[in-house]
Amino acid sequence: MSTASVPLPNWINYGLIPILNLIVAFLISGLVVWFIGESPLDALVLLLQGALGSGEGIGFTLYYATSFIFTGLSVAVAIHAGLFNIGSEGQAYVGGLGCALVALALDRYVPWYVTMPFAVIGAAIFGALWALIPAWLQAKRGSHVVITTIMFNFIASAMMNFLLVHVLIVPGKMAPETRTFLAGGQLPKLDWLMSIFGSTIGAAPLNVSFLIALVMCFLVWVLVWRTKLGYEMRTLGLSPTAAVYAGIPYARTVVIAMLISGGLAGMMSLNPVMGASARLQVEFVLGAGFVGIAVSLMGRNHPFGIILAAILFGILYQGGDALSFDMPNITRDMIVVIQGLVILFAGALEYMFRPALGRIYQSFART
Repeated sequence: MSTASVPLPNWINYGLIPILNLIVAFLISGLVVWFIGESPLDALVLLLQGALGSGEGIGFTLYYATSFIFTGLSVAVAIHAGLFNIGSEGQAYVGGLGCALVALALDRYVPWYVTMPFAVIGAAIFGALWALIPAWLQAKRGSHVVITTIMFNFIASAMMNFLLVHVLIVPGKMAPETRTFLAGGQLPKLDWLMSIFGSTIGAAPLNVSFLIALVMCFLVWVLVWRTKLGYEMRTLGLSPTAAVYAGIPYARTVVIAMLISGGLAGMMSLNPVMGASARLQVEFVLGAGFVGIAVSLMGRNHPFGIILAAILFGILYQGGDALSFDMPNITRDMIVVIQGLVILFAGALEYMFRPALGRIYQSFART
């Protein structure tokens, strides 16, 4: 048996390997910062202070993390079924349409807590429907879901641009966006959450969708590890041949897994559409669907790990903004490089240390 396939305990798989990957990513990022003439240690301190040094910074960090939790869960559910859903970006975009239509229809008549459950359902349904065709093509025609979901990202972008420019735009305005939702269509901020710790979130748009994201984490855990459907999905992900031999319906399981995945991605839109801007705008997803891939991989496709990984990327986003402001030599492009290195080591190179750790573990196991 090769060392790459040696079964390792969970504390290595889910703890040590991600930490090592993260350390290497930050070390290389530190070298990049050093090459441009800045202190890596000072940059790290400024990044952490910007993300966690104030109530407002924490609020922005958790706001970004909320979007990444939804898209990370979306990717994870598909992966458990052996599917690589690259379409969370487009599914979140279309989910925003469902969310906005509900808010536009109800915000004049009911309070936010009545609008919210319908908006959750609307966003989930629209996101799921956008995943349905790639799911059907994978299940019935053998079209690879990676290719079809990538294509559907571009189709979603073009469709949403058309709708915002020609259909949903406010008459007489130049900006391609809907009208601002009234109070009945806006998710309240979580000021009370920070006030518990004697702080305030200031201008940070942290809102109720953060709590919805945590609830979804629990429900995904129940689904994947405590239900018959979750067992069927995990079996299909491990071995499609064995799953079909055991009587698990391949096409049905693929379609259901992708519908759930798309629905979770669509729910991401609650955060920016009803929470931050209170209107539907162009490109509000801002790459969260693609970041969700790295969040899922770094979190080992487990809801708790996804929460931690999403907070890490929230720190990188918020702390990166503060860092580029305090250290002008470190531009926004440099922050993207650092984020890219984390994604590289957490995703493409996540098993880089596995062979060496496997050999070390085997040597200690024999003694």
